[in-house]
Amino acid sequence: MLVPPVRVKSVASAGLGLLGALFIARSAAGFPYVVKTGDTVAELAERLYGRIELERLVIAANGLADVRGGGIVPGMRLEIPAVLHHKISPGETWQSVAAELLGGAFRGDVLARVNGGEPWDRPALGREIVVPYSLRYVATSEDTTESVAYRFLGRRDDGYLVASYNELRRASLEQGAVVLVPLVDLPLTETGRRLAEHAGALTRSEAGGEDRKAQDDAERELARLFQILRRGDYVAAVAAGARLVARGSLTDPQAARVHASLTEAYAALDESGLAADACASWRMSEPGLALDPAFVSPKILRACLTEGRAIAPRGEDRGAR
Repeated sequence: MLVPPVRVKSVASAGLGLLGALFIARSAAGFPYVVKTGDTVAELAERLYGRIELERLVIAANGLADVRGGGIVPGMRLEIPAVLHHKISPGETWQSVAAELLGGAFRGDVLARVNGGEPWDRPALGREIVVPYSLRYVATSEDTTESVAYRFLGRRDDGYLVASYNELRRASLEQGAVVLVPLVDLPLTETGRRLAEHAGALTRSEAGGEDRKAQDDAERELARLFQILRRGDYVAAVAAGARLVARGSLTDPQAARVHASLTEAYAALDESGLAADACASWRMSEPGLALDPAFVSPKILRACLTEGRAIAPRGEDRGAR
């Protein structure tokens, strides 16, 4: 059963318990929108997100009464929830990004999970990740982390995300407690993106999700590239690899896999010069690359040796192919 909505005029009216929740980096905040005549929250959700059901997020983000039209009037300033996109730089971890953009390194666990990663692994260099919007919600006496997760994330099983994001050790919530809910499913329509850009909300958002989409697409293309290589169609592999390189926006690990595949394809085609160039690009994307002669063909080794040492000592199987 869905929890009754909190009915407060504004977030500030919920009490001093909000002060702790306000201590969070605002980099991932939404963007402002000034209500015009005829606007309703439902219509805004449809126009900005393309999903009318997301009106509940706009209502919660602005502490509006859950009534017809959302209780908004012309001239009112609303915050429209939106995510931030961030490109991983050398040395960054999930925890360091969370400390900078989400107000605490402990939120690195959730940041990793919502991006399909593991908290103990480093995010891929160059990967564009999504940084959640932290929705502030004032709990009722009937709320639990599971019910809050169901209300805003669509799954009770995501209660652990709510608990971890707020450093909670129990599922039950006290009435009036302020809970931050990490929202990532906030795709903007073209209209929404234009408004966000006009408001300056995407100035630190890298490509605003375009690189992330390109990187996700590249993963699928890489799987096809490996299939082509395995069946020995090296000309087609070169064409597929070249398309991926031309696309750009690859993470360093993705670029390394593409150039490794091109090195293999060019070497098999006896294009030694192109194979050497591909291996040089491979090493740029994968510093410290070392190949074990027990696992790598002599043609690939020769191509890589023309640009410098790339052979691992016997028994040290690093970067084997």
